[in-house]
Amino acid sequence: MLAGCLLLCYNEAAVRRTRKTSRRAAVERERARCDIRRDSETAGRCGGAPETNRCEKGDIMKRSEINRAIREMEAMCAREHCCLPPFCHFTPEEWRGKGHEYDEIRDCGLGWDITDYGQGDFDRIGFSLITIRNGNRALPELYPKVYAEKLLYLKEGQYAPRHFHWFKTEDIINRGGGTLLIRVNLSRPDESVDDRSAVTVSCDGRRFTVPAGTQIRLTPGESIHIARGLYHDFTVEPGTGPVLIGEVSQCNDDETDNHFDPQMGRFPVIEEDEPPYRLLVGEYPPAGEVF
Repeated sequence: MLAGCLLLCYNEAAVRRTRKTSRRAAVERERARCDIRRDSETAGRCGGAPETNRCEKGDIMKRSEINRAIREMEAMCAREHCCLPPFCHFTPEEWRGKGHEYDEIRDCGLGWDITDYGQGDFDRIGFSLITIRNGNRALPELYPKVYAEKLLYLKEGQYAPRHFHWFKTEDIINRGGGTLLIRVNLSRPDESVDDRSAVTVSCDGRRFTVPAGTQIRLTPGESIHIARGLYHDFTVEPGTGPVLIGEVSQCNDDETDNHFDPQMGRFPVIEEDEPPYRLLVGEYPPAGEVF
């Protein structure tokens, strides 16, 4: 009887290992197909040279700056009674023990995202973000969500650079704090900024037209719809204080779906001047086998 039970347990464990191995193999095959397709699409729209959203090695952001930015955003969320999902509170030590049950966080890019866009001046040019939920267009069978949600935090005096998205449309919502300013411009067929044509925007059910380069003013509770190809940047109205921002969109892919003007990196190179307080998207350790 004991031998039979041991054999049954062994076989069940083997089945679990086989399923996990098959699943990981399927994920890697689909990722490879997606990389080929994505590189081809990006080359086509960028004149043969894929656009990178990685900063150059010479553009360094200190880990201490990232830790401080995360703590500031946590405090802002607490002030605005915005509760974060559990994975936002995992420490680096806790992440080392997380198995494949958390693969959605790894594969869909959920979690903390702090950037200075490679400019080396976070308090002037930078953004603090959390991707709370997301699908994965490369792995639709595993992650069928067709939507994403983010929280963003912008301080007074900070600027998030002008860019547009090829794929996703999004709504940007002022969730609390100060007054958010979003400048809008159309893009031309060659993807340059159109600084002449008027822009029609939709804000909370109201559709209206503004001159090129107008800053749309959003107080807490107000929102704007950002269409594909619409250039937009973010600043805070002076004297109103930092802003907690919501974003609801189609699936998010910050590796390939941001076109900046002028071109710059999206993810910083980090100098490890102190231990990380929280891990960023892309820093999670691989899952270990958990039975």
